[in-house]
Amino acid sequence: MADRELQTRVEEYSSKLRQVKDEIKKGLVGQDTIIDSVLKCLVCNGNVLMEGVPGLAKTTLILLLTQTVGDCKFQRIQFTPDMLPTDITGVTVFEEKKGFYTVKGPIFANFVLGDEINRAPPKVQSAMLQAMQEKQVTIGRKTYNLPNPFFVLATQNPLEDKGVYPLPEAQVDRFLFKIEVTYPAKKDEIVIIDQNITVKGIVDFNLENVISLEDILSMQEIVKRVHMSDEIGRYIVSMVKATRYPEEFNVKTGRYVQWGGSPRASIYLSLAARATALMKERTFVLPEDVRNVAPHVLRHRIILNYEGKAKGIVTDEIVREILKRVPVI
Repeated sequence: MADRELQTRVEEYSSKLRQVKDEIKKGLVGQDTIIDSVLKCLVCNGNVLMEGVPGLAKTTLILLLTQTVGDCKFQRIQFTPDMLPTDITGVTVFEEKKGFYTVKGPIFANFVLGDEINRAPPKVQSAMLQAMQEKQVTIGRKTYNLPNPFFVLATQNPLEDKGVYPLPEAQVDRFLFKIEVTYPAKKDEIVIIDQNITVKGIVDFNLENVISLEDILSMQEIVKRVHMSDEIGRYIVSMVKATRYPEEFNVKTGRYVQWGGSPRASIYLSLAARATALMKERTFVLPEDVRNVAPHVLRHRIILNYEGKAKGIVTDEIVREILKRVPVI
């Protein structure tokens, strides 16, 4: 693809993503950064984990997002401790006249909301793991491909510890981003009082379909063509290396790290940085694009040691120091 054609496509899709954001903002106030992050995950064909206390509009965000996409299929899965994998994937059923046939579960959708995913027992989490990573599920003896595009937005509540199964590190690593959702600003909360889905229904916001499933698939291909120089590549690798060997970069908080990011962290950093460049109508990646997405990509890939957990260290502190210490090569 020629540079001029790539620039034209990037500008086109950047414009469409701005339209999606504007539509979502009709019903979601004061969460611009989070909306941007979710859209980046969608463009990268990744999944997103959102963590925050109840009532911060995590569920509302994906409900509004699906209203902007034409002809998409949306399913919500409310996780509970008594769920079985078949409640998600589906089952093989036998009837005397029909014989054996498959009833597909709610995972067969373009957009899947996994509400309070940390309430799911380990077997259910394993079923989600296959779906998120391989874009397919196994029902009985057959394997079925999931719809394309396929996007999982999972939420988890950090407050409770009863009836909760901590997500395995292998599953958490499948999420492109982990987004920390915080309380809105005072000026935004004043608006939220009158503009929310408790007072109004989704239809009252008059959201329009501004992109199609085909647009999303095209974006996911175009983002891979955004140019990333060798210097930016080395910067990304150094940043991930700093999570594994912090002493080499004089990262003081590295003393609390047990394990750092895997090569998947480098892959996701480069993809997310490309998506950031695309949304800014650029066909090339800058160091600031990498720094912009680094907290979301790395915060759940840094595993604390016992001392770090005992002292209540937050991995975001480590990421912030890494961003200061790792030089742009």
